[in-house]
Amino acid sequence: MLRPSNRLAFLTAATAALALTAACSAGGSSTSDGGSGNVTLTFLTFETPNLNAAYWDAAIARTSAKVPGVTIKKLVTPNTDYTTYAKQLLASGQLPDVMIGIAPADFVKAGALAPFPAEQLAGFLDPMAGAVNGKSYQLPWATQAVPLVYYNKDDFAKAGIASAPTTWSEFMDACAKLRAAGLTPIEIGGGGTDTWADQYPLVAAVSTDLYPAAPTFLADLASGKASFTDPRFVAAAQKVATLASEGYLDKAGLSRSYANTEQAFRDHKAAMYPMGSWFPASADTNPPSFPLGVFTWPTDSGKTVLPVDTGGGTAVSAKAKNIPLAQKWALAFATDKANLDAAVKADGLFMAVKGYAPPSDMGANYLASYDLYQKAVAANETVKAFATNDALPSGATNDMYKAIVDLVNGGKSAAQFAQVLQESYKKNTSGG
Repeated sequence: MLRPSNRLAFLTAATAALALTAACSAGGSSTSDGGSGNVTLTFLTFETPNLNAAYWDAAIARTSAKVPGVTIKKLVTPNTDYTTYAKQLLASGQLPDVMIGIAPADFVKAGALAPFPAEQLAGFLDPMAGAVNGKSYQLPWATQAVPLVYYNKDDFAKAGIASAPTTWSEFMDACAKLRAAGLTPIEIGGGGTDTWADQYPLVAAVSTDLYPAAPTFLADLASGKASFTDPRFVAAAQKVATLASEGYLDKAGLSRSYANTEQAFRDHKAAMYPMGSWFPASADTNPPSFPLGVFTWPTDSGKTVLPVDTGGGTAVSAKAKNIPLAQKWALAFATDKANLDAAVKADGLFMAVKGYAPPSDMGANYLASYDLYQKAVAANETVKAFATNDALPSGATNDMYKAIVDLVNGGKSAAQFAQVLQESYKKNTSGG
């Protein structure tokens, strides 16, 4: 649910309008109160193999049964770039009343979203996660670790690696042993429209190396007090460059779609797969042919640092037909236990709702990932994952995906990569 949503090029407003018509027809509608509600609200969703039409229809029906007086008309984005699609609907005057999974910052700047009142945020573990200017415009209903490192236990055994690495030196040693055993250590992606899939080693390195020492880095970046040319950021990028130059990254993955990248890991193309904690939803439903393990991205000291992102829930348009009723419905959607259970089972989410516990029949891979997350939370070892959701302007994020390809292929040094990001950040925040 919280996966990066800026994945495709912008549609034109006219194309978006036509696509909306198609989406309404294809997606159908779900209603509450037998279709006799006092207000009809549009709800923008997206569909994936995990979160299909049946998933959304059931969740909408459960929610609407709790909020009399509302009829929900479901809209479905025509692609996985739901934030960009919602922006185009905003530009054409068709922003839906309720949306889920969008990155809210640009909509807030445009005055397009209604903030949730404090009393509606009280039931969430981190009420102000993703807040903009001190107000929450999207219910922070779920957390994901971005990334964890999933690995093939058979490959580790073949290479003589007795246990998962915890320090960076152990990690590099494990990579060397895998390489010596004829195995590619790390799978990455990034092909076609899924350019975002190349970022996870960088997200991990920056989050674990820079953020514990500089937790306000992004805020300082926005105020001009920090720069991507910070030696600590460059050093984190250098780790990715080193992994590539040593032959530890599967560079062929840069031409693979996200789905094909996952399949490449399943097909033994590489021993490790840095990916968000949504991967177990797939791994538990359709287990790979090898035993799977998971560990947190190693740090220099060996201290656990787990990058996480919380948010992804429902948001309400500032021009919704009935904002209080829309927010009531959005809150009911994000707190209904059956909805939460369905989201956990379908997409591997760590629900950020007070008092919630995952279903007792969750698979082993989900439970292993969730256990790492719970331990990190208890030990205060989590940090905000770099570059997720609203961390960077969309233009800078897309430039980062492109620059990572050069970093991995050796076309840019870590320092040059950092300079590209700094220039892109300035351009996309100043309008220049």
